[in-house]
Amino acid sequence: MDPEQANQVVEIRLTYRYIKAHPWTVQAISGFLSAYFMEKPGFTVQRHFDELESGMHVWICEIPANMKMPVLLRRLQADIPPCRHVPPPEQAVRPQYVIDSPE
Repeated sequence: MDPEQANQVVEIRLTYRYIKAHPWTVQAISGFLSAYFMEKPGFTVQRHFDELESGMHVWICEIPANMKMPVLLRRLQADIPPCRHVPPPEQAVRPQYVIDSPE
């Protein structure tokens, strides 16, 4: 398999502060990602869990190498209350996109 065509594993994280302010967003994001799976070939959610140490909800997703996460996040922002997302550091082994309150 060509390395440029290999899928990438990324994390979408929802902060405890954001969940506390908008508890319904956990279900909304799960539904959005399920619909995105039906729309985009190669996109899958491998796992969804509540990280006890941080209080964050985490979705581990496998995405095609050519997929742009900012596009997914912009579409998601249209379905949930105002938020900001923090892009991962360049050298991250598994990129983590954190969704948090805009403050």
